[in-house]
Amino acid sequence: MANNGAATEEYPDSETQPFGFARNRIMPSLRSLRSLRRTALDLLLPPVCLGCQARIIDHDALCPSCWRQITFIRPPLCDRLGVPLAVDTGGVMLSAAAVADPPDYDRARAVARFDGLMRVLIHGFKFHDSHNARRLFGRWLAVAGEELLAEADLLVPVSLARWRLLARRFNQAQILAAEVGRRAGKPVNPFALVRRRSTAHQVGLTRAQRLKNVTGAFRVPANELSNVSGKAIVLVDDVITSGATASAAAIALKRAGARRVDVLALAIVSEPYS
Repeated sequence: MANNGAATEEYPDSETQPFGFARNRIMPSLRSLRSLRRTALDLLLPPVCLGCQARIIDHDALCPSCWRQITFIRPPLCDRLGVPLAVDTGGVMLSAAAVADPPDYDRARAVARFDGLMRVLIHGFKFHDSHNARRLFGRWLAVAGEELLAEADLLVPVSLARWRLLARRFNQAQILAAEVGRRAGKPVNPFALVRRRSTAHQVGLTRAQRLKNVTGAFRVPANELSNVSGKAIVLVDDVITSGATASAAAIALKRAGARRVDVLALAIVSEPYS
């Protein structure tokens, strides 16, 4: 009568187990199948530049010409506001704006300035229901927010008013949060922050008007307090303009017990140097 030890010695590791043997044969076949499927899709739907529609090698990318039209934000930058600075003085650096009027959030980071092609891509995504760039946006956000994401416990998208969500049918911040959360391996909670009242569009308002418009506009629902309390949260949005919306959302999250609130966005309205 065979014993368990003999069975174990006959198949000392999973690679020589009957099922392991089958798996080792199946996996290359699956990879080949995926490669063939991708090739077929590329023939049917050739990869094109998300900016100008020129033929390129990879999907979810820009051609070199369009890439040069994005004003990416790179160090040196203000540690609080995330805006570019002219000189790297070493250590923590603050812009004059951050010193004069500190935001209610802790730090902000953005992929690029809100101008040129970046504005076009975001407007297409936000207002024209064009989500072709969402994977590219997710990659960019994961790189720009690497420092914030490393310390984050939770990602929370900036919420839309109910009527605006019904009209638009999607929350662009939630789509961005889902993409970057998947790439960074961080949980996303789209229910942790809600708008308690509708607000007017911020376009065309002064900074003071923007602040007044969104003051008290957000809250954390009672059933989400335990999910927010003590957490380091990254608030995700498409554009940081004056910082008023992000500050109002950060106040609500901190009142609910959040340990810190950082902001990650695709773009920021900024002068070349602040």
